[in-house]
Amino acid sequence: MENKQKSTFLRKVLFAFAFFFMTGTVAIAEPADNMAMASQQTAYFAGGCFWCTETDFEKIDGVSEVISGFMGGKTANPAYADVASGRTRHRETVKVIFDPTRVSYQNLLSAFWRMHDPWDGMGSFVDRGRQYSSAIYYVDTEQKRLAEGAVAALNASAKIDRPIATAIEPASAFYAAEAYHQDYYLKSPLKYKYYRYRSGRDQFIDEVWAGDITVYQTAE
Repeated sequence: MENKQKSTFLRKVLFAFAFFFMTGTVAIAEPADNMAMASQQTAYFAGGCFWCTETDFEKIDGVSEVISGFMGGKTANPAYADVASGRTRHRETVKVIFDPTRVSYQNLLSAFWRMHDPWDGMGSFVDRGRQYSSAIYYVDTEQKRLAEGAVAALNASAKIDRPIATAIEPASAFYAAEAYHQDYYLKSPLKYKYYRYRSGRDQFIDEVWAGDITVYQTAE
């Protein structure tokens, strides 16, 4: 009788532990993870050297991750050296993962203009060629609508006496760049700062965009 009671007690303890695990851990944590994943959206921007655009997007509240890579070419899994040569027709592009409840796509567009020279159709500062040119790769009709509205507003503003050269194209296959390119500004801060200063990027931004808080948009 004593052994039977011990066995019954043990079964009850094991059952209670299993019930707690199933209801307290799995049933509660999994929906929370799914909700967090569902709140994330993706945007793709090409604005010249991806070291710089990655850095600038990562500073924005509501952006959870930025990945440097390539988009717009025909070659699968291109190497950085091939993209940099212009042979693959890819552009250096960043994949921006963001929470739209904290930062809107329009906010990202506004930040994007202020990261580079969108009037330059032949490259970006010291980096020349299509691989360094400006582009917005939209993932849906809403992103396309807002991108086109922003370009129209910037052109209408005549901020610079040239049309915006930024291409607006549907997103295609995105390929992450090699690991050493990711967060380059953290891995090689001195080289990154030297390159950025010598490129003329920040000097242009200070001259053209300083103090401009206009939201350039014609889309309702």
